[in-house]
This record gives sequence, structure tokens and C-alpha cells, in this order.
Amino acid sequence: MSALQKLRFKQLNHSECAGAPILKSLWDRFDFSLLLTQSGIMKRSGAPSWFVCFLYVVGLVSNCSSVAQMAQLADKDSLLKTMFQPWKLAQYTLSRFFTNAFAWTTFGKKRVGQLQQDPLTQLTDGDVINLDDTHSAHPYAKRLPFLSWLYDHSTKTYVWAMNLVVLQAVLKSGLEYPLFYRVWHKPAVKGEGPTKLDLAKQMLLMLRESATCQLWVAMDRWYLCKSFFSFLEENNFDWVTKAKRNTALFRKTIEPCTLRERFVPLTPIMLIREVFKDLTRQATSGLSSISVPDIYMKRPYTVVNRKGKQVTKQRFVQIAAVVAIRLKEDEPLESDPVQTDSKESLATYKGAYLLISNRYDAPEEALQTYVKRWRIEVFFRAAKQELAFEKCHSESEAHHHAHFELLFTTETLSAVALFELNKEKTSDEGYTHGEMVRGLFHTRCQVRMKYHQGIQRISIDCDTQVRQFARLIELFWPAHFRVLLWATPKPEIYQSLPRTA
Repeated sequence: MSALQKLRFKQLNHSECAGAPILKSLWDRFDFSLLLTQSGIMKRSGAPSWFVCFLYVVGLVSNCSSVAQMAQLADKDSLLKTMFQPWKLAQYTLSRFFTNAFAWTTFGKKRVGQLQQDPLTQLTDGDVINLDDTHSAHPYAKRLPFLSWLYDHSTKTYVWAMNLVVLQAVLKSGLEYPLFYRVWHKPAVKGEGPTKLDLAKQMLLMLRESATCQLWVAMDRWYLCKSFFSFLEENNFDWVTKAKRNTALFRKTIEPCTLRERFVPLTPIMLIREVFKDLTRQATSGLSSISVPDIYMKRPYTVVNRKGKQVTKQRFVQIAAVVAIRLKEDEPLESDPVQTDSKESLATYKGAYLLISNRYDAPEEALQTYVKRWRIEVFFRAAKQELAFEKCHSESEAHHHAHFELLFTTETLSAVALFELNKEKTSDEGYTHGEMVRGLFHTRCQVRMKYHQGIQRISIDCDTQVRQFARLIELFWPAHFRVLLWATPKPEIYQSLPRTA
């Protein structure tokens, strides 16, 4: 009887990042390595900074919860080991790098400026800039200087978190990508420090340095502020938002006897009720809307009187008033314990809302612009579920800034890839952000190295599910292995990089 031999396990060169070559091609397309160097984000020795940042991008796509997991991924993943040769990225390399206070704001500004140089991502007249804020909870720490005790509306609890004010671009072509972020710190004394509106103004002025076209700004009712509206119009922005219950509106009428102009005050609820019956007679499905003409709002302006002093006065400015129903929006938070003034809540009547905008000459365009505001909520959800948005648990504020900026970079690359993937498909045939991340960027493959006529070849055998992303592979798969490498290899080791599925 023959003896039973012990099991022998063959060492397979597996990788969990089959889409890393596509991310590398998109990274090189926008010259992010050069932008990092121009921003002063460099290391003195060892692996270059763009090595570390690209590994962080791959780690975010792989939903790694720490730099330790990213270092393990780079050490065990056969494809990443090949891409990052001859350097080995350890955990302490990533930790030391991201805890340094680099100019990540400068990199973000250069990233947005670089996107304006590409015809695919360039902003043009009529594109939409979404403005909103979100929380990034830190469940393993409290009372850190950069954290605030904030109320989370999704969980109905208070958490230690960072409050991010975010700008997102939505182009007419359908492409959408994040622009800037700023962290709002809750002041110890109410009224001190910059507000969220101040942070939004800073980011919009930064955007104006690289994009001078006429743009829309879509925001929710929290950002309804008359002085902010004046700032937007002075800087060539159109705006649209929802009205609150206490928003003061006026209707312009002409007195029959004297033919004098008269402005009659009314509330948003009165305006919605006035046209609600006509609104419900329209289509029973989809989005229904009615534009109400001759609606005005008082807006402050500053003049110098005879004594040379600045005086603030009010004047009536015409606005667009659109009553809409069946908007894809979040439910009004009437029962939130933090809402003490019901007048600040949303103006709604039986599911109908009132949208206001400065473009009284284009109410339909204002409505379609506000519909796109929901895309920033989708971005927040995708970033938290698929890109490890809230998984940076470092106690260093510099690491959090690096985390958010590289997450915006990751989402930019993913957004371009998703746009190209769904470019020739209908909404029913297209793929979602999560399907692309899980099915391509973070899917398994086998890496095989062999020689053919004295030249080393590397073959990447992907799962059959990758076949559905053939368009991305045709567009962005590198033709030669030297494109995949970060360092310039010797001419005699240039290798071809075929792909198989």
C-alpha cells in the first residue's frame, strides 16, 4: 500500500486589483504625479511621493480601512508588487508620509486646474456646481482639535466628526466629479470663525481661477442667504435653491387707478397652494412643475449717503419661482431635535416644493439644474460605501486632509472611467459606480510571467466578469509594461502586457 503524501500548495500569483493598470493610465492622463511635485508634496528619500499616493488611491478603491492594510496589499498583491518594483512600501513609510503637513489644498487647486485643460472634463457655460456638506465621523476618538460634536441626521445621534463643505461639478455631458472641500470647525463661541457660507465663497473663488464660464450653483435650503446670492451674481454664477417657510416673497401688481407698481407680500406656502390644483392636473408620473411670474424678493445693497457713510438699503429683485412636485429629494426633517424654529423648515404643501432662482427668464432650466443637485448626495453615499470615506481613523489632522484630497482624486479617476464605460449605453444598460469598482478595480486576477523569444512577458488573466468592462480595457489598458512602471526601466527589459479574460 502506497503512503499518502501530504498536500502541496502551489504558490499562485494572484492579485485583488485587476483594474490598477487602468487607474494608472488615467492617473498619467491628468499628470497627477507632476502636480504632486509642483505642490511640494515630495519625500527626501526612498520611494517617491507619487508611489505612495497612487497606492493610497488603490487602497481606497479596495476599501482598505488603514495604511497597514494598504501596506499589506502592496506587499502581497502580485500585480502591485510588479508595478512598484524595485521599492517596497511598508506601513511606516505611509504613516510618516501622510502625517506630514503638505500643501494638499494647492494640489487640489492644481488638480481642478488640470481638469479644465482636458476637453472631456472642462467646465463650459451652463454646467452645474453642487454645494452641500457632509459629516466624516471618527468613532475611535473624541475631543481632538479638528473634530466637532455634531448631530448626524442619518443616525439621529450626536457624533465626533469633521464637517466637510463640498463642491461637485456636473457637466451637461453627464460627467460628474468632485472639485473642492473645506472643513468647517464648530466655534467655541457662536458667531466666531468662518461659517459654511464663507468656506463656500473661498472655494467658488478658487474655481474662478481656472474656470471663467457662466455656471449654475445648486444648493439646498440651508444655504439660502441673500448676501450669498449677491456674491454669486457678482462672480458670474447663477443660483437655484428651495424656499423656506419664512422666505419673504412679493408679487408685483399694478394699481388700476394710479397705474403705480405695488409689491404685495406673500409666503411660499400661499404660492404653492395657489397653483397646487393646476399642478396636480398635469402628468401623474415624473416631475411636474409650474412657473409663477412676477415674483420678487428684497435684496440688500450698500450705498454711500451725503455724509459719506455706508448705508444698507433694500430693493426688489425679480426671481424665478417654480412650484414642483415629485422631486427626488430627502424627506423634510420636521422631527429633528436640533430644529427649534419651524419657520426655518422646508416650505412644502402635500409634497409640492417651491424653487427660487435668479434666472427668472429661464425657470425650466432652473428646475432641471436643481434636479442635478441630487448627484452630490449620490457621491457622498458612494464615497462612504465604496471608497472608505469614513475609514481614516488617524489622530493627525494632516492625514485627514491627505485622505480627503486623495479620495477626491480617486473619485475623479472613477468618474471618468464610469463616464467612458456608459457613454454609448442607455440608463437601463449602464453600470453603477459600485458595479465598476467591485467588478473591475477591485476584482481578482492571476499574474503570469514567462519568456518568449528572450523577452519577458507578463499576462494578466482576469475573471470572466471583467469582460463586461471591455470598453475600458480597450481605451485605457497600457500597451507596454513600461507604461505600467513608475521608474524608467532599461531598454532591454521592455515587456508587452497582453490581457486575457
